[in-house]
Amino acid sequence: MAVSNSLAISPRKLRSDLYSYSNQDNTKTPLVISVLASLIDRTLTRNQRISRRASPASSTSGRSGKTKIFDCREIPDMTIQSYLERIFRYTKAGPSVYVVAYVYIDRFCQLNPGFRISLANVHRLLITTIMIASKYVEDLNYRNSYFAKVGGLETEDLNSLELEFLFSVGFKLHVNVSVFESYCCHLEREVSFGGGYQIEKALRCAEEIKSRQMIVQDPKHHHHQQFARVLL
Repeated sequence: MAVSNSLAISPRKLRSDLYSYSNQDNTKTPLVISVLASLIDRTLTRNQRISRRASPASSTSGRSGKTKIFDCREIPDMTIQSYLERIFRYTKAGPSVYVVAYVYIDRFCQLNPGFRISLANVHRLLITTIMIASKYVEDLNYRNSYFAKVGGLETEDLNSLELEFLFSVGFKLHVNVSVFESYCCHLEREVSFGGGYQIEKALRCAEEIKSRQMIVQDPKHHHHQQFARVLL
């Protein structure tokens, strides 16, 4: 599913959003969420097409028992866009967090070739990678129990998902500037094929944003917010 034309997202606008986003004015949902949701939706569509063509035996033969931990008991009735917006609404994670989470998802898939993103596992994979990426990028973070409430999981389940993910990628969480830039460019191509724009110094931008913060809210205050019930 492509990004809606009504959003009028251009590569230049996406780049500007990544650079200018401030945690002191974080009521507007970052553009990268819509772009990432579109990319994941296309991946889901492609994987569903592959699964329909494959025999039942071949579709499960390469699947690691460990990666099945990401499968939901029931497929959530929530779109990827809505789920990402929910995560942002309650965590206010900056745009760089979602790009780094995208890097982590790609690494996980490369290191687990039998794993395919599906409707059954995508939500749990997203909340896990976004939480880990937030710990990597942000100076101030919520506890796992808070992310679990946001994602609709029990804390013990999210703890298990985090551990499984970390071991699956060999604890390789570092994302250097060139890698970050390449994934930003891939997201830019999602909204304008052949646009030619490039994001430079993206990780440094995240550091500059954090250095400009004058007031840091205590994450514990957000624990009093009410959550819609989501079960994964």
